[in-house]
Amino acid sequence: MVIGVLEIEIVVAWSESLKDKRRVVKSLKDRLHREHLVAVAEVGGQDSLRRARVAVAAVGADGRRVGETLDRIALKLAALRDGEASIVSRELFRAADVPESRKAQADEALESDLLARGARALDEAGQEQSP
Repeated sequence: MVIGVLEIEIVVAWSESLKDKRRVVKSLKDRLHREHLVAVAEVGGQDSLRRARVAVAAVGADGRRVGETLDRIALKLAALRDGEASIVSRELFRAADVPESRKAQADEALESDLLARGARALDEAGQEQSP
């Protein structure tokens, strides 16, 4: 299994509010996901009016195909009309090459996050039932 990650910096120079920027970012995320069947997430700059950092992840059995998918996405970003996008990093790696310690850290982080979300949901449900 090969995992490809593309990190993108997006600048929406005309944006006057977070709503303007988020509209551009959401549109881009939806389009990339729909057209390339990749995972897309905003990973930085959430509170910035004009900048956002977006990560794209593609998974496949063939590294060449994953790389080609990332290349097509990079070409599409060059034609972005609502903002300016630049590639921050591009990385391909085999899942088998990820050290076990990193896998354990990811599992622990996921478990911690799920527990915190569950606790918040219980708190919110308790607050809604209180008179």
